[in-house]
Amino acid sequence: MEVGGGASQKGPVTCGAWIRRPENSNMAILGRSARGNSTRSVIEIFSFDPNTISLSSSPLVTHVLEEVEGDPVSIAVHPSGDDVVCSTTKGGCKLIELYGHKSNAKILAKELPPLQGVGPQNCLAFSVDGSKLATGGEDGHLRILEWPSLRIILDEPKAHKSVLDMDFSLDSEFLVSTSTDGFARIWKTEDGFPLTTLTRNSDEKIQLCRFSKDGTKPFLFCTVQKGDKAVTAVWDISTWNRIGHKRLLKKPASIMSISKDGKYLALGSKDGDVCVVDVKKMGICHWSKRLHLGTCIETLEFCPSERVVLTTSTEWGAVVTKLNVPADWKEWQIYALLLGLFLASALAFYIFMENSDSFWNFPLGKNQPGGPKLSTLFGDSHSQSSSDDPFGPVDM
Repeated sequence: MEVGGGASQKGPVTCGAWIRRPENSNMAILGRSARGNSTRSVIEIFSFDPNTISLSSSPLVTHVLEEVEGDPVSIAVHPSGDDVVCSTTKGGCKLIELYGHKSNAKILAKELPPLQGVGPQNCLAFSVDGSKLATGGEDGHLRILEWPSLRIILDEPKAHKSVLDMDFSLDSEFLVSTSTDGFARIWKTEDGFPLTTLTRNSDEKIQLCRFSKDGTKPFLFCTVQKGDKAVTAVWDISTWNRIGHKRLLKKPASIMSISKDGKYLALGSKDGDVCVVDVKKMGICHWSKRLHLGTCIETLEFCPSERVVLTTSTEWGAVVTKLNVPADWKEWQIYALLLGLFLASALAFYIFMENSDSFWNFPLGKNQPGGPKLSTLFGDSHSQSSSDDPFGPVDM
């Protein structure tokens, strides 16, 4: 499903992200650049319909950027779904607070003092626990800030030549950042300490990066370019040693994403293809070829609660795609299965007891016909005791 791209009267879509709202109700936020003198740069929020796998035809709410702010560059949404940080070409970063739900959605734009006038930020990322925000500048400046206090944890002007990509680990302990010159560095988020630089061959460039998110495999996935060959390599984050690689997309990737539960990894190409990988098998389970025909995919993000991805490009706008992967169990389905198993077990037990010759399966009434007498089953306690006792009954 497409939401107005470059062919529309509005400006091209430059960035986008999902917003998770209460009760798994999702929205999508898109940034559009100005088109000539006829339009202004805007940030729009759309509702998502999981039944039709589509975004609303018109935005629920629109925020118009000032001319001095320029165009939106990147967007990061806080895990709570209440806060959005947007980077612009001229005005640094600004905070957008979201209120309400669907038809009554409202936004309030605020300045972020530590991030005013910092220049375009190629990438923004919140930690998984929502306690930190990282920004990676076009000028190579890397920052980690505590959220929402905005206390600066790391302020490194020369972290990279130009920051290309970044991601927080599942436990929010590490931040990985990559550079346009091919380097990748690991940072401790608690104090901003530079922990290590990932090893690579001199003819290799590490480009995109995502930590595993399933909670069982402590891995870091990175795309590595070697000449005209592109592979997805894996590092063990307990040792930071490279443990293997695999050719998945088989062409240069422009963006990488991982699902919230860590089961799927996605790669978007520079000519409009998308492949989705089953992390457990490291095999492709979904292909969307020519999804953004001939155009670099700028945004690729998994929906928080559905097996759906949001992609954007300047030529084709925003596209929502349902993945051809096995459906997940819903919470109500799990409870229904447990209830069914309980009822089936109770029925089986009842049938077994009704047809059983169990020792305990006899009427307990005194004169019920056909019922065995207690004396028959247990014998006469007095006579039994006498026969078993070689000395006979004891005269007390």
